[in-house]
Amino acid sequence: MTRDPYQELGVSRTASADEIRKAFRKLAKQHHPDTNPGDKGAEEKFKRVSAAFDIVGDPDKRKKFDAGEIDADGRERARGFSAGGRNPWADPPGGGGFRSRRGPYQSESFEGVDLNDILGEMFGGGRGGSRGGGAGGGFGGFSQRGADVRAKLEIDLEDAIRGGKQRIAFSDGRTIDVTIPKGAQEGQTLRLRGQGAPGRAGPGDAFIELAFRPHPIYRREGEVLVMDLPVTLYDAVLGGKVEAPTPDGPVQLTIPKGANTGARLRLKGRGLSDPQGRRTDLFARLVVVLPDAADAELEAFAEQMRQKRPYTARRRT
Repeated sequence: MTRDPYQELGVSRTASADEIRKAFRKLAKQHHPDTNPGDKGAEEKFKRVSAAFDIVGDPDKRKKFDAGEIDADGRERARGFSAGGRNPWADPPGGGGFRSRRGPYQSESFEGVDLNDILGEMFGGGRGGSRGGGAGGGFGGFSQRGADVRAKLEIDLEDAIRGGKQRIAFSDGRTIDVTIPKGAQEGQTLRLRGQGAPGRAGPGDAFIELAFRPHPIYRREGEVLVMDLPVTLYDAVLGGKVEAPTPDGPVQLTIPKGANTGARLRLKGRGLSDPQGRRTDLFARLVVVLPDAADAELEAFAEQMRQKRPYTARRRT
């Protein structure tokens, strides 16, 4: 049975989106297959926390899960005839344990029941069922669901921030368009239902792990983005306005007088996006650049200043 996603991530049901995101990142980093090669337990834990974050890391899915509209796997709960509209599998009166039915045609709610498991028990193709396939040997394999497939997809920072679509090709030759959610996180796993290998009881699912493609301008430092921004010697000394790139398009940035290489200017709300659409900041690290061509007048001025006002350059951290 799939664990409660809150329990899987080790957070309470009242946890904030930021607490959920931090818990996911910590667990994903701890159990990622790349850092635990050959460790099947870590790989399985990584899959579970990714699936949990896919539910409670998405505001709409979290709301539906909290309201009982979907289960921990993201499946809609079927609402059959029930006594009091309650899920007997999830909350039986008087404590845990299995509840017997009251009689034929008096079923309670079937919320959370996996039809494939029921078919497996009936026809011997599920867990604990018969493997016989000949005449009189049951219906072995009748309910066998297709295998899940897994793949890694590299995406651009811009797609992670704004959302988008990207095509992925599987080893069997199939291609599908993957919808990248707004505020996608590195290491997040997307579950595409019915896109796995085919089976008699239906296809399995596809699990797509997201990875950020290295960007030519921006780099991640924790929760924020950082970029190097070249500025002229004149703007560094006198101050001025320069055009600065951002994931949302270029903006005008004010350079203060006396700016130096290594100084950081903050562009609020121009960085990464979280699952709720809130943006972190982008920091422009200034890099003072001299003119490409030699300038006799500038050289003479520099020589004059070196004689009149010498100073020692210190490393800036």
